[in-house]
Amino acid sequence: MDFKSFKEMLKRIFFVIFTGAVLACHAAPKTQPIVEGITNIKPDQQQQLVIKEVVNLIESYNYKKIQVNDSISSIILDKYIKSLDQGKNYFLASDIKEFEKYRYTLDDDFKNGDLSGPFFIYNVYAKRLNEYFNYSLAQIKTKFDFNQTDTYVYDREKLPWPVSTTALNDTWKKRVKYELINLNLAGTAEAKNVETLTKRYQNLQSQTSKMNNQDVFQILMDAFTESIDPHTNYFNPSNAAAFNEDMSRSFEGIGARLQLENEVVKISEIIAGGPAFKGKQLSAGDRIIAVAQGDGEFVDVVGWRLDNTVSKIKGPKGTKVRLKVIPVGKEMSSKPVIIELVRDKIVLEETSAKKKVKTINSNGKDIKVGIITLPAFYADFKAANAGDKNYKSTTRDVRKLIDSLKTYDKVNAIVMDLRGNGGGSLVEAISLTGLFIDKGPVVQVKDLRGKIEVDEDENSGVAWDGPFGVMVDRLSASASEIFAGAIQDYGRGIIMGSQTYGKGTVQSSIDLNKLVNPSMLQRVAGLISKDKTVGTSPNSANPADINLGQINLTMAKFYRVAGSSTQHKGVTPDVVFPSIYPMDKIGEDTEPSALPWDVIPSSNFKAVANLAAVKAQLTKNSEQRIANSLDFKYLKQDIADLKKRDNEVSVTLNEAKLKAEREAQEAKTLTRQNELRALRGLPAIKKGDKVTKQDAFDFIEDESLRVMGDFMQQSGSYVMNLGLMPKNN
Repeated sequence: MDFKSFKEMLKRIFFVIFTGAVLACHAAPKTQPIVEGITNIKPDQQQQLVIKEVVNLIESYNYKKIQVNDSISSIILDKYIKSLDQGKNYFLASDIKEFEKYRYTLDDDFKNGDLSGPFFIYNVYAKRLNEYFNYSLAQIKTKFDFNQTDTYVYDREKLPWPVSTTALNDTWKKRVKYELINLNLAGTAEAKNVETLTKRYQNLQSQTSKMNNQDVFQILMDAFTESIDPHTNYFNPSNAAAFNEDMSRSFEGIGARLQLENEVVKISEIIAGGPAFKGKQLSAGDRIIAVAQGDGEFVDVVGWRLDNTVSKIKGPKGTKVRLKVIPVGKEMSSKPVIIELVRDKIVLEETSAKKKVKTINSNGKDIKVGIITLPAFYADFKAANAGDKNYKSTTRDVRKLIDSLKTYDKVNAIVMDLRGNGGGSLVEAISLTGLFIDKGPVVQVKDLRGKIEVDEDENSGVAWDGPFGVMVDRLSASASEIFAGAIQDYGRGIIMGSQTYGKGTVQSSIDLNKLVNPSMLQRVAGLISKDKTVGTSPNSANPADINLGQINLTMAKFYRVAGSSTQHKGVTPDVVFPSIYPMDKIGEDTEPSALPWDVIPSSNFKAVANLAAVKAQLTKNSEQRIANSLDFKYLKQDIADLKKRDNEVSVTLNEAKLKAEREAQEAKTLTRQNELRALRGLPAIKKGDKVTKQDAFDFIEDESLRVMGDFMQQSGSYVMNLGLMPKNN
């Protein structure tokens, strides 16, 4: 969809609003109450500016045309408190009572750039959290009686807030006891378990102490935007970079995944094809203790937050970075090795489209099916805009896979696996649909002005004209639903799986920096350099270093070519399987702030085929197989067990009883596994044996392939008359 003219209009109008807000940002917010006993975190001028402008954007351009008022303020407060303490394990009833003064003022405070209330709430939370760590660390050394009949209430969400520290202490003590029991059941010595849990809590306390105002601001903005609608999101600078990297399936750096372990950054994985992989000097398990840019001085990064270390190691393609590394297996006291790498562009192939081929037997006939697994709809727009002819994109990757499946694998049918695909680029969803249909509408979009735009595949011809199927599940969302919906409306293929997520709204990514006059950024930089508040993230007075972040703003709504919205209801498959995900817990229809489902007129599209008669028989055949399937029988049992466990809020702290319960569950699981392995001709496993990936069986995929076999058998002549059978048959 082309939002260019709309964005230009937004820029012209919003520039006046934004400039006025910057000029007014000298207005002092309320004095933030100080929480004794901790280092108080406070907002900075940049965040005070951003909150005002996000309010302006939402009120002016969000699809819901919503006003940030007292009602929204109340919802924000509840969401914010819940995001900090969902289990009611930290705040006291007296804290919650004190926070009530903000219930109907946050809307006005945000419009004035005043963040003192939410930051005060966070500081109270930080104090309670610190009390929890200190108390729990002391309790770890307690000699617990694991033969008592007491219980630990782990889900306190529906209970009242605790009225005293004594009440909280009881909860925390039981939590420590439960964690020690878990360690005991793992089979390690009691003294070792005390040491392990102590280190765990100390590490958590250390990482929590590194929270800064960017982190707090992000938590607050999540609560704010989720109160408007589920998919309007603000991203602080680091989160915006991560979002855009995920969309492009690439980043610039050394090509290593990092994790934090005991205050030290450790390499968890070397990404194939990157500088670290090619250099062969780094290995998984190596620890990075210092980083230098080019030939500059080394900066010690031990004890740093992971994201800060990552930002030092990443950098533009072609630049040099040096690392001080303690190799895996060496003591931390060992002499570090200095490794020099030149950063490059890393393409994340493992999260890109992939293919495989499986053969099934349908009524005595072998059928080769190509399966294309697509984890997301991605596109490297930055590379495309820069003129890179080999830029990364979903459609380009899938077209190559289809060519390979046709030419080398000579498949009879293709299935697109969109399970777990949460969406991504709308442009890619449209162009990918074009690989399977000739020219025509793919999706309709209605903007906040009520204007309907029909987005079409304008390229003649198809990449695959043979039998086609699409696998979806409850986690298939947004662009996945556009693609599946178009294939279904055109009668171009069979949709198999469970009802999709129902995310039918359009977000436009807006870089807030691009809406600001450079001279205004200089003003903000000057204000920030004078702001010496405690607990803020590092800031620079250089305007080039000011980053206001990004907002993904809901500005339109998707509709299928036949007129039905994908919002709220998603796509209902032609052949429905039981869902492995709880339908009442996951999905747009579980979101209180979600937009409703509705219908607009159908677009002018011409269906490829009417598969209604075929679908009925496919469903009947599938239901019969599922009724006789041991895999689906166990899935249904798991769904029932999950609903039962969903009502449980506590667990026994009697070690023998808990051990017996877990052993019974493990025995049940082992019996199941061996029954299923016997069906597949695999040897039985014993308790403690690890199941290899090679032994894993995807029964959802298997049933989907059988549906495809039925589709080709039952509709062979019908489909062939439509010109949909592959030319290599």
